[in-house]
Amino acid sequence: MAERAPRGIRRQTVVESATEELRRRILAGGFRAGEALRQDALAEEFGISRIPLRESFRQLAAEGLVTIHPHRGAVVSTLSTEEIAELFDLRAMLEPDLMRRAVPRMAAPDFVEAERVLSDYSAAIDRADLNAWGELNTEYHLALYRPAARPQTLALVRALLANTDRYTRLQLAVAGGTERAKAEHAELLALCRRGAAEEAARFTKRHVMDVKRDLLRLLAASAPAGNTA
Repeated sequence: MAERAPRGIRRQTVVESATEELRRRILAGGFRAGEALRQDALAEEFGISRIPLRESFRQLAAEGLVTIHPHRGAVVSTLSTEEIAELFDLRAMLEPDLMRRAVPRMAAPDFVEAERVLSDYSAAIDRADLNAWGELNTEYHLALYRPAARPQTLALVRALLANTDRYTRLQLAVAGGTERAKAEHAELLALCRRGAAEEAARFTKRHVMDVKRDLLRLLAASAPAGNTA
């Protein structure tokens, strides 16, 4: 079968395009936790062979979004509340450190980019565009952390954000935290502009842990009686 870029997604390498589209669908809830990704059907839909699709599955598995089973193939990962809590705890350790290092290195272009993303994020919340605000939330945090010039840590945080994104969207959508998220993101940028690195780091940690707390409460309230997974 001739390789061509998947329909409806921008032209990149075939693997990158397929990975991006699958990631988007998983984070948007198009594939449910525990759902098998049907390799033949997806290859037909995207107009590609199974070889690049398998590479996409491997990339998503490295991000923690997919689990590859020997006999079931690729399945959308299912996380317990304990695993979700651990992901947020890791974020709370790594992201404040990146923020502390990034603030002294921020220049005018960094603030312009962060302002742009924050504006788009606020607009997505105002129009209740769940998919867009999840993507822009990740983009905003990465824009603030990138000046730290810590590529290994940033890669870890990017993976953590990808893994927690679907749960952050749930917390914002159900727990009504959208206005608070807008205000906290704006306050964080204001701290960066003032050069308040330590305060911005503490604020980042509190921001992450508040989302964790609200999300775990939400999951506990919706879990069947006796289910602690």
